[in-house]
Amino acid sequence: MAEYYRPEDLARFAEMGADAPELWEKFDAWYGAVFKAGALSEREKCLIALAVAHAVQCPYCIDAYTQNCLEKGSNVEQMTEAVHVASAIKGGSALIHGLQMRNTAATLSM
Repeated sequence: MAEYYRPEDLARFAEMGADAPELWEKFDAWYGAVFKAGALSEREKCLIALAVAHAVQCPYCIDAYTQNCLEKGSNVEQMTEAVHVASAIKGGSALIHGLQMRNTAATLSM
């Protein structure tokens, strides 16, 4: 059975510009600019990206930003902590939406 997620596809990401080169060039320029050092270092931006990758559950991004974090000097302890931060936010966001359920249930129960 073929896998849906194929790690080797990460290296093929630029192929997404094959049929829309102008859009790809704009995306690539913007993406590159986002990850340059500014108020945050490149290392800090990679840790944020790794955390977001886990929150949105993108295996390609997880692979890419794990490598980038290591290359920028982060260690596994820092990366794990970033993943826990993302998990806490994602868990909290699911729980706070429980208030919507409670509000609806209270309205319907009346």
